[in-house]
Amino acid sequence: MKFSDEQIHDILKLKDHILNEMEKYKQEIEMFEKNLGILNSVLKESSFTKASDLSTKQTKSDSTKIPLTRGSSGEIIANAYVTPTQVSIVLNDNISLDENTPPLKSFFIDRIIADMKRKDSSDVQNGKIQPDSVIDYVINKNGSHIREIIVKNYRQKDRVNEIINTVAWSFSRMIENTK
Repeated sequence: MKFSDEQIHDILKLKDHILNEMEKYKQEIEMFEKNLGILNSVLKESSFTKASDLSTKQTKSDSTKIPLTRGSSGEIIANAYVTPTQVSIVLNDNISLDENTPPLKSFFIDRIIADMKRKDSSDVQNGKIQPDSVIDYVINKNGSHIREIIVKNYRQKDRVNEIINTVAWSFSRMIENTK
């Protein structure tokens, strides 16, 4: 395919424009990388709070704290922080549990939370609640170890009690299963 001199001239102009734009963006990216490096250095040198700790601290300040104890020993293994919209269960620093240790998934998640979720889904279908009001959970970990379990949209006081009691029981069994 042959191009006219005018078309070749336009193509060369387009090529120059693209090369200029690429150089401009390359310089901007280099500047962003330098700034990011400086920010990372500042953060490493200063006291830095992880995002997961911030959410826990916010929750702690405007919530009811309920200690979760282990069976007959009475050892506090976690604290539950209850707000009107969520329950945050924060393990004590000296407790190290893997989320794959039974019975967390098989009992607490697959049975207790899943049953509540099924009920909520039914309520959504019947128009009793909105889809964004369905119970949900998040497990925050430090590596493979659980640091916190957040259960959102519990909606009912009875559910709070069931969540706290069953997670305390699950954690107690998990501790026994790791010994």
